[in-house]
Amino acid sequence: MAREPVGSPKYHLLDARKNQATRILVVSGLFTFFYILGAWQSSIAPTTHTNFRDKVGCEKASIDATRPSSEILDFESHHQLVIQDSHMPDFPICNMSYSEYTPCQEVTRGNEFDREMLKYRERHCPRKDELLHCLIPAPPKYKLPFKWPKSRDYAWYDNIPHKELSIEKDRQNWIKVEGDRFRFPGGGTMFRHGADSYIDEINELIPLSNGTIRTAIDTGCGVASWGAYMLKRDIITMSFAPRDTHEAQVWFALERGVPAMIGIMGSQRLPYPSRAFDMAHCARCLIPWSKYDGLYLIEVDRVLRPGGYWILSGPPIQWKKLWKGWERTQEDLKHEQDEIEDTAKHLCWKKVIEKDAFSVWQKPINHIGCNTTKKMCKSGNADEAWYKELERCISPMPEVSTHDEISGGALEKWPERATVVPPRINNNFVKGITKDMFQKDNEIWKERVTCYKRIVTAIPQGRYRNIIDMNAYIGGFSAALMKYPVWVMNVVPVNFRPDTLGVIYERGFIGVYHDWCEAFSTYPRTYDFIHAGGVFSMYQDRCDIMDIMLEVDRILRPEGTVIFRDEVNVIRSIRSIAKRMRWDTKTVDQESQQQNGEKILVAFKRYWTGGKGLEEYSPSRVEVDPNNDTVIDFDRPHLCDLFYPIGSYTQSVIDDTYTPLTLTGVSAYTHLKPTTKISEELIKRKNNWEQILGVISKVASRVGVDKSSIFEKETDISSTFVHEMVQACENVEQQLSSSKIPTNQPIIDIEETTVDLDTVILDIPFLQPGNVQTNTEETNPDAKTSALEIRF
Repeated sequence: MAREPVGSPKYHLLDARKNQATRILVVSGLFTFFYILGAWQSSIAPTTHTNFRDKVGCEKASIDATRPSSEILDFESHHQLVIQDSHMPDFPICNMSYSEYTPCQEVTRGNEFDREMLKYRERHCPRKDELLHCLIPAPPKYKLPFKWPKSRDYAWYDNIPHKELSIEKDRQNWIKVEGDRFRFPGGGTMFRHGADSYIDEINELIPLSNGTIRTAIDTGCGVASWGAYMLKRDIITMSFAPRDTHEAQVWFALERGVPAMIGIMGSQRLPYPSRAFDMAHCARCLIPWSKYDGLYLIEVDRVLRPGGYWILSGPPIQWKKLWKGWERTQEDLKHEQDEIEDTAKHLCWKKVIEKDAFSVWQKPINHIGCNTTKKMCKSGNADEAWYKELERCISPMPEVSTHDEISGGALEKWPERATVVPPRINNNFVKGITKDMFQKDNEIWKERVTCYKRIVTAIPQGRYRNIIDMNAYIGGFSAALMKYPVWVMNVVPVNFRPDTLGVIYERGFIGVYHDWCEAFSTYPRTYDFIHAGGVFSMYQDRCDIMDIMLEVDRILRPEGTVIFRDEVNVIRSIRSIAKRMRWDTKTVDQESQQQNGEKILVAFKRYWTGGKGLEEYSPSRVEVDPNNDTVIDFDRPHLCDLFYPIGSYTQSVIDDTYTPLTLTGVSAYTHLKPTTKISEELIKRKNNWEQILGVISKVASRVGVDKSSIFEKETDISSTFVHEMVQACENVEQQLSSSKIPTNQPIIDIEETTVDLDTVILDIPFLQPGNVQTNTEETNPDAKTSALEIRF
């Protein structure tokens, strides 16, 4: 049997490696052919180049400003790919009516289905001929979300323009509208004194702070304030709620940086494995626990770990005291509680306590001595959960030999459980994955994340919060990101083996089953960073990868990043599609220079909104004049280059000659050739923060922006201030768009350090005299503005 690859598995390829003799013969023939072809090509000077020639290495080397830049940043290709230009048109922008499009939870389509067991609110995806082939636009005034942890309490109104919950739940303090933003006070239907206080009450009943409980599920989560405040206790919660009359509740959760997804307790199993969660919670979640012969409690039992807790607050708990405020009869409430108690008894749950508005039950650690009239499921896979109908039988736990043995194996406390070998691997429940493979995978991902944080600087800087791993394998990516203020939605593709989602939960992370031939259960613009390792080669024979790419674009926020790891031919196709979506892409060397046929592509989604159109936000058309090595920007004025686009990037993500400088949330741009000593300049300019703040203050004064709003904290630039600067700069640019710019004198007067709006250029103090001059219109007679040239 072939050895299973670690790190980025492509399970469907394993069966292809059978006949060793045939492989040797084929490889030998190909080797001879490409040797001859390579010798022929080496004699021909290439006349065109693709962007694959510009690569950034991920070798483990410290950045030393005294070393030649060619040793720090490798911009030359090690393997050149010749890509044929398909001349396919760019994808159009969808109508603004699709700005909130959730393909598999659309209300119109859902209304065609049965309302029994809320089937009409389950996933109902469009047919192939109904798929959209356009880019979902952001609202016209869209801003990047607040940085965590501020995002827990605030979100921009313009990003999710829905006031319904603030009106309907006004007394319950779910959400408040305050000027241009929403505030989340932490309230809820059952959170009289806020979610934090509510959780403290739970902590008095069961241990929340000793690392025993790590993963939780909140059914009918509202805006996920319970999950948001559980994070303070190092407990990560999978919050879910349907797309219903409480418009955008899950969307608010994700905008806040809190794990959540669209989902419902309906007629099908939840898309999670068995024995996944340490705790389940329902705070007046309106799930009919007493109906359908206890079917929904049986499903909670399936996903709860042995010894896990179920917490119920709200009706019918303490109905004798509270029934008058619930607008229900005593008989109705008593019947509901009796049914819940009876089902819990047949599940062999133990009632831990009922106090105030809480009731807490605990699942047994094994089924020894469990005498129940409800039948145990005799066949089937307890982990099977993708479009799987609910069953009226109890999912059996793994067998044990003694009463005090935990079924399936005991877990370490958090955070140790993240890195030790999980019980499912220890006990050989996951075929094909050994302890050694688990440890090796951890080391691989440590190396990869060390590389990624150099490429995607928004991760270590805390600018990214929501991450999705499209092919999570055993959760190594999540483990390697633990020290950063992020959370990861680990996706395990269905219909591929082995099934590893249970391992991910045992490690203390969360995730979901999903088929990437369909849309993900989330709103548009809900993830900052997406990792796709081997995903597209897995699906290339099952569905159109173009549709998967469009789905990635839908759920990715503006200024978000995607890292693709896949086969060369697949990366070629991905890059071609990304170009049509106006993404910026860059190839990156593998971390250990392994020649296993895998390539890495980093893609960056530009900022644009439905109100202005994508083209107005596209990077400048940059070219190099071969006569004097001048970098010429033909389209873009420079007044707002210090503030636009909003966010933090790195040189490997943007177009080849566009190098952003990350300065505490503000990106300053300069036009550099790839051969410039970029690393030295980056280091040099990061030491000029006070000078750059001086420039920002000058420009703010000249364009009429209040400087007092510049800081969010002592060293964090306020995103509100940056947004106002962008708007003000754009207004000035429009006013000066017809101005004639001098072409025979320096654009920036360094010595006088003046801000000259007439030239649409900033003075930047870290540039030295003699290094800056203008390019005349003689270089390009059609240029509307002069361009900035920087020589080092």
